[in-house]
Amino acid sequence: MKIAILGFGTVVKGVYEIVKKANVQTQNLSVSHIFIRKNKKRILPEMTDDIDEILEDKQTDVVVEALGGIEPAHEFILKALKQGKHVITANKAVIALYLKEFTDAARENNVKFYFEASVGGGIPWIQGLEKALRIDSVNSISGIFNGTSNFILDQMSKNGESFEEVLQKAQELGYAEADPSADIDGIDVANKLCISADIAYNINIQDRKNLPVFGIRNITAKDVDFFDKNGYSVKLIGRTHQKGNQFDYVVEPTLFVKHTLEANTPDNYNLISLNGDTIGKLDFFGQGAGMFPTANAVVQDLLDIKEEKDHLKRNFESKMEYNPELTSADYLVRSAANIASLFKDYAPTQKDNYIVVHNIPVGKMHEIMDLILKVDESAFMVSLPSNSKLAHKKISKQEAVA
Repeated sequence: MKIAILGFGTVVKGVYEIVKKANVQTQNLSVSHIFIRKNKKRILPEMTDDIDEILEDKQTDVVVEALGGIEPAHEFILKALKQGKHVITANKAVIALYLKEFTDAARENNVKFYFEASVGGGIPWIQGLEKALRIDSVNSISGIFNGTSNFILDQMSKNGESFEEVLQKAQELGYAEADPSADIDGIDVANKLCISADIAYNINIQDRKNLPVFGIRNITAKDVDFFDKNGYSVKLIGRTHQKGNQFDYVVEPTLFVKHTLEANTPDNYNLISLNGDTIGKLDFFGQGAGMFPTANAVVQDLLDIKEEKDHLKRNFESKMEYNPELTSADYLVRSAANIASLFKDYAPTQKDNYIVVHNIPVGKMHEIMDLILKVDESAFMVSLPSNSKLAHKKISKQEAVA
């Protein structure tokens, strides 16, 4: 089976090495083309800057898209599918926007579109989710979807370093990009959560602007120290719930008591969980990023195509309503501004340098936090676990605004 690779970044270098090693399972795989930008030097004989040479090559069976971003990745994936080529990608940004379109195009042209590596790196999360869905309805998904943010928070907790110090360390180690916005602002988690929710609920999330997202850019060493002294670890979490024909989704920092699996997920590891009707809670743990873990997931998809193994079929046409008030939670909010009155309907109390907000719908919390950020760009919020000791005695609405 001949493979064309679009791009030659970290992940596909791993794919290239695995295929070249040629064990018993991969011995019949070979790389026919590697697409590079016109200003890039050709360092391997398979390299070309002519995309049409790849797409029109009838001997090439599979295209592995690894360009990243939206365009030209979207255009090239569609062209490859319409040319009758299977496509594999780890590009969560383009999948989150066009999963239904790619799936429809693959079905119409009798080819496969697989994307195991797009969520969870080396963890078999997509296939694990699909297997659960063969039997169960999945009513919730939650987890640590981003290795870079987890590395930053873990290092801050272990070493007492500042956010800026650990971010620089993550960049030096290659965990974080020069522009780390996608990781630290929750955008990467949002993309992965959208893909997971689309599959779990068989929907096509269209209005991405509705997704409440709050990252870790504003967290400080003092925040982490306060959480630690109270018995908690902080993690950047993506969550979605389904109830009847409604669902919600959110990305936000969340506290976990020290004995939980989430609190003990170290370095750049991921931990993603689902809850099914009969299977209950299932946890998936492993390397969420890196050359070989992610490349391994790409090669697993290649072998599935070679062995003609079908994945779960979804049409993404279920009609479900996004409800930002489907779930509620308690929160801690830190701000230099006087913000208590904004939460007067949710019995705010004071805890050290934080306002404790009680039983507020998740969507409403993010809506108010957007207002706070306009007057205090350094404000921070974190979701509390149920029955948290930090959510102490409530006060009346009258007391809150007095």
